[in-house]
Amino acid sequence: MLQYTLDGPEGGEPLVLGPSLGTSAKVWQPQVAALARTFRVLRYELPGHGGSPRQDARTMDDLAALVVRTAAGQGWESFHYAGVSIGGAIGATLAIGHPGRVRSLALVCSSARFGEPQGWRDRAALVREKGTGPLLEATARRWFAGPPDQGLLDDLAGADPEAYAACCDALAGYDMRGELGRIAVPTLVLAGRQDPATPPEHARLLADGIADATLVEVPGAAHLATADRPEAVTAALLAHLPAVPTGSTGSGMRVRREVLGDAHVDRAIARTTGFTRDFQDLITRYAWGEIWTRPGLDRRTRSCITLTALVAHGHLEELAMHVRAALRNGLTPDEIGEVLLQTAIYCGVPAANAAFAVAQRVLTEPT
Repeated sequence: MLQYTLDGPEGGEPLVLGPSLGTSAKVWQPQVAALARTFRVLRYELPGHGGSPRQDARTMDDLAALVVRTAAGQGWESFHYAGVSIGGAIGATLAIGHPGRVRSLALVCSSARFGEPQGWRDRAALVREKGTGPLLEATARRWFAGPPDQGLLDDLAGADPEAYAACCDALAGYDMRGELGRIAVPTLVLAGRQDPATPPEHARLLADGIADATLVEVPGAAHLATADRPEAVTAALLAHLPAVPTGSTGSGMRVRREVLGDAHVDRAIARTTGFTRDFQDLITRYAWGEIWTRPGLDRRTRSCITLTALVAHGHLEELAMHVRAALRNGLTPDEIGEVLLQTAIYCGVPAANAAFAVAQRVLTEPT
């Protein structure tokens, strides 16, 4: 098995993220928060990288088998998969060699063939002799179009030379150009337009060869697009991955408590009867477990929208509760006042007048 990091709800759909050669699970760090709201995210480390032990793995099939064993350790028979560079190649190998394991696939700055085999054999020989130090300067230019991420370069400097060289051997023997038609799952192919290692034409070849593929090219990104243009990569992944309901009662209750506070939720639970239990479950599961957990809007914005809707419909008791929630979500009293002032124009002066009275009462409550 490989060393790994887990994020996200235990009941979430499984998503495996594969790193690029020379990096660690940190290459996916900018995407984790958004993905882990819905998915159970497993980020694995390549052998000899990021603290993962060296393994006897010298082919892409060997590496894919290690990923299968690592996922099986979580009880996952199948999973969604996204990988950067060699991580993408491992994903393609899984999709072809382990049918039924991969539910969907994302190939980020990857390729069906990473150049001539001799180049990888030469790099493997260099690293076995001198370590990864001689690669750092040139690698920084390949990986980043913007400022380099020193943490990822430190990962390269700290990689086990023999394990790194073994991955080079695997890349030397990797050629999927004639096999792409066997990938039968929805696939995102993402390219960095300034990627010198796997330029956009590599991505186009992948997208043309895979029947159910979507191609996205990200401007201003080099080989590690996840770090170079994190927002664009995250948005593409969220659009590609299935919309999985997050509305379990457990996750909904957690968010409900975070937004409304334990005291309010405890009072609501204490008042629940057999007659109201199903309604309370409905609210917790769908309002708090699905809508308030969606990544498209932050909680401050959702509070602004909720305040406006409550004023428009005259739900003043609920408005008091959500003024308190807005404060918990980071809105200032002045910002709440601006929201209510806007409602005077679009919801009517009498509605806003009543709303200001409710908000004033809440804002003067003892903390």
